[in-house]
Amino acid sequence: MKITNVEALYLRLPSIEARTDSSQDALIVKVSTDAGITGWGEVDGCPAVTKAVIEAPYSHTLVTGLKSLLVGEDPLETGRLWRKMYQATLYYGRNGAVVQAMAGIDIALWDIKGKALGQPISTLLGGALREKMRVYSSNMFQFTVEATVERAKRAVDTGHTGVKFGWEPFGQDAATDCRYLEAIRKAIGDETDLMLDVGLIWDAKTTIRRARLFEPFDLFWIEEPLHPDDYAGYGKVSRGCTQHIAAGEEECSVSGFERLIDEGGIDVVQIDLTRCGFTQAMQIAAYAQSRGRKVCNHNFTTDINTAASLHFLCAIPNALVMEYCVEPSEISQRLAKEKVRIEDGWAYLPDAPGLGVEPDAEIIGKYLVKE
Repeated sequence: MKITNVEALYLRLPSIEARTDSSQDALIVKVSTDAGITGWGEVDGCPAVTKAVIEAPYSHTLVTGLKSLLVGEDPLETGRLWRKMYQATLYYGRNGAVVQAMAGIDIALWDIKGKALGQPISTLLGGALREKMRVYSSNMFQFTVEATVERAKRAVDTGHTGVKFGWEPFGQDAATDCRYLEAIRKAIGDETDLMLDVGLIWDAKTTIRRARLFEPFDLFWIEEPLHPDDYAGYGKVSRGCTQHIAAGEEECSVSGFERLIDEGGIDVVQIDLTRCGFTQAMQIAAYAQSRGRKVCNHNFTTDINTAASLHFLCAIPNALVMEYCVEPSEISQRLAKEKVRIEDGWAYLPDAPGLGVEPDAEIIGKYLVKE
C-alpha cells in the first residue's frame, strides 16, 4: 500500500468572532492510498500556515513540504515517516506549525493503519486500558457572570461531573474573578469539579496571589496562567500554589514537555493530539508517567481530535480526565458523520477500525475555503 495524495482542507465559519476560540475554523488532513483506504487527521493551529507547510514544494533536503515527502510511501510505517518529516524540515521546523502539520498527518496515518489492520487505534497503541473516559465540559467564559452561570448549569444538567471556563474576560481584575468563580461554584455545587483556564496572562507572583484568593472555590486545577515559554515561572507557581497546575497545550515536542515537567513542575500534562500526533504523544505520556504526572488532552476543535484523544487516553495508564469542547460551532459539533458517544459525562471509546469517526462531506463542502 502506498500514499497517493495528502490534502489539507481549510474549513472556516462565515463569521469569526474576535475571541480565543479555535472551534471557529479547522484544518482537516486527508491522506489517500492506492488501496482505497483514506485516513483523516486534524491540526489545531493556524490553518493557512499549516496548509502551506503541507503543500509547499521541495526546496532542498532540509526544506521540504510534507506532501512531496510522503507520496509513494508506505503509510503503515508511522515511526519512520515521522522521522523523515522531521529531518526534511530541520531548517524551518523542529517545533510550532511544522510539527503541528506533521501531527495532523500522523493522526491520518494511524487512522489508515487501523483501517488496514482492522483494529481501533487504541489497540495499535498497546491496547485499551479502559473503555470510557470521564469528560469535562470545556467552555469559554461569557462576558457576564449570569451567562457564564447558565453555561455551568447546562454542564451539570447534561451529566458532566467537571466543568472548565477559560480566557477573556477573566483575569483582569481580582474582585471580578472572584465573583465569577463564586457564582459558578454556587451553581454547580461542591460535588462537581471546577477547572480554571487563565489564558496565559499573569506572571508567577500574580498567579500565586490569585491562587490564594481562589482557595475557597476548591479548583480542580489552575491551567496556563503564564506564557508557555516561562518554564522558570511555572516552577515558582508549582511550588507556591496549593492547587494543581495544568499546562502544555502549546507544546509540540517531547523536549518541550520534558522542560515543562522538570523545570515547570506542572501536575497535569495537557497534550493536544492535533499538535503532537500519536507518535509523539505516547512518548510524552510515558515520560510524564516516569515523573509521576497525570495526563489530560487538549481539545477545542472537532470530533477528529475527540476520537484521537479518546484512543490515546484509553491506552495510557496515567490518563486523568478528557476535555470536550461544547462551543456551538457547526464545524466543531457536526463535522463527524457519527459523533463520539458521550453520555452522562463519559466518552465511550469507538470500536471501529482506525479513529472510528469519518468527516461528513456535506459539512466539509459547506465550510471549505476555496482557493
